[in-house]
Amino acid sequence: MGASDPVVERETQKKEEEGGGGEEEEEEVRDVEKGEVVVEEKVVDSNSNVNINDEQRGFNASMMQTLNPTNPLRIVINGGRRVTAPRIATPPPSQPSRQAPRIATPPPSQPSRPRSISTSPPAPTPTPQASRTALNSKKYTNKISLFLFVLHMILAIGLVGFLVFKGIQGLILASESIKRKEKRVLKYLLPQVEAASLLSISLSFSWQKAVRVWPKFMVHFILWSSFFLSLSAGILLICFQKPATDGVGVCFIAFAIGNGLYACWVSQRIGFCCKVLIISLQPVSKFSDLNQPTYWMLGTGFLWMSFWILAVIGALNFYFPPLIIIALVLSLAWTTEVMRNVVNLTVCRVISLYYILGMQSSTQFCFQRALTQNLGSACLGSLFVPTIEALRIVARGLNLLEGEDEFMFSCAHCCLRIMESIFRCGNGWAYVQIAAYGKGFVQASQDTWALFERQEMEPIVDSDITSSICFLTGVCSGCICVIVTAAWTAKVHQPFTATISLLTFIIGYLMTRIAMALPQACVSCYYVCYAQNPDNRLFDSTIKDRLSLMKAGRDVVVPTPRVPHRFRET
Repeated sequence: MGASDPVVERETQKKEEEGGGGEEEEEEVRDVEKGEVVVEEKVVDSNSNVNINDEQRGFNASMMQTLNPTNPLRIVINGGRRVTAPRIATPPPSQPSRQAPRIATPPPSQPSRPRSISTSPPAPTPTPQASRTALNSKKYTNKISLFLFVLHMILAIGLVGFLVFKGIQGLILASESIKRKEKRVLKYLLPQVEAASLLSISLSFSWQKAVRVWPKFMVHFILWSSFFLSLSAGILLICFQKPATDGVGVCFIAFAIGNGLYACWVSQRIGFCCKVLIISLQPVSKFSDLNQPTYWMLGTGFLWMSFWILAVIGALNFYFPPLIIIALVLSLAWTTEVMRNVVNLTVCRVISLYYILGMQSSTQFCFQRALTQNLGSACLGSLFVPTIEALRIVARGLNLLEGEDEFMFSCAHCCLRIMESIFRCGNGWAYVQIAAYGKGFVQASQDTWALFERQEMEPIVDSDITSSICFLTGVCSGCICVIVTAAWTAKVHQPFTATISLLTFIIGYLMTRIAMALPQACVSCYYVCYAQNPDNRLFDSTIKDRLSLMKAGRDVVVPTPRVPHRFRET
């Protein structure tokens, strides 16, 4: 018996060890069912395809399911310490599945080391055309121009207020002769100017609505109606047989002659212009409130012009009336041009985001952005773009006069060189990238022109007449205001006819230009966004077909005069 005791003790110890192993196995099964995994000095990866035998690992994980592949989870065990993983879905108890889990182990060549839990989602794919950060830029553009415009507005408001005070003072405290003079001005000048403001607002909405509904007809109508209306206004003023009215009438007739020649010159471009205008106005119907910025700007312009005309009347009783009135006219022109470009930037923002991202953005938010972040660019462009348009007209005239005369040849060559540099640094197409990406005016002009050059679109852009159509629309409204107010004034007080004719023409032109900013902005967005991404599904083959015809020599265009290739430095 004594000799058998060690044997019995060894068998008893062996049974106890086997019993203890069973308890540990049962404990580990319970841990797995609770969503806990216990492994010693191993790295477990749920995406591996390696199957481990339960007997080799010493635990049973039959109820464990595959983790979410889009959010891989690594479970790390350091020094035999138990680490609890998140709860994992288990199959119903009725399923007697006893398959082993798929556990990842590092390659034999790599040492086993702890790894951290990685739960970050995959990085988003960047937009191919532009990032959302660039489209949501919060920086203010052209701050110097913005500061100058704000300073100008402070001075203009102060001057207008002072001149209105002087006018009221003249009516109350001045001598009888000054009182009679001011009363006569208020009686025979103020009603005509206010009527011209209201008439121009009505005409501006009528022109815009007609262009949106009948674009093909309105392009022809505007080209020739501007000719007949300016000619009629000039003849009417000459019929009054006064030196002042004769001078103004001759200017209208001269403009009518140039307008008629221009209408004949661009007759070959009208078809393509109508086609682009029809296509570019199609997204407008998706934004029911796109005209709200126009309403606000026209209402603000009407109020400002009402005070402005009172300031003009008050300037008659102050020092140097002609200089003050010229300063007031220049201030009014810059202010209304900024208003027009605010509408332009708002529409450009809405339409360009529709082309770039395919989204319908808030018109109100775009309007607020144009009045804050992009206002400096609108101020700079309001001074720069009209100058560019004037230089384009001069360049065209000199190009037509260019011949064997050496002096005219040199002037045309010099002017075309200037046009080449100006078009790269400042053009009306820049408002699209200013509104979309928050760029400065000069940078946006250069980047936009580079896009046109990359797509070889310069001939198409140069031959576009949309800006001319919008300009002539303003001329039509101005001439209608002149005809109405000149006939009215000649009936009640003829000496004011020339002055009122000029004032009402300016008011009618400026107010209509604000409303016509919408179709011009739509056309600009169509060209610029196409140059940025010609493969966009929102564009058809209109521009591509036009380019093909021009390259094949089957389409005749008369581009804006630029530096001929034979004069460019190689």
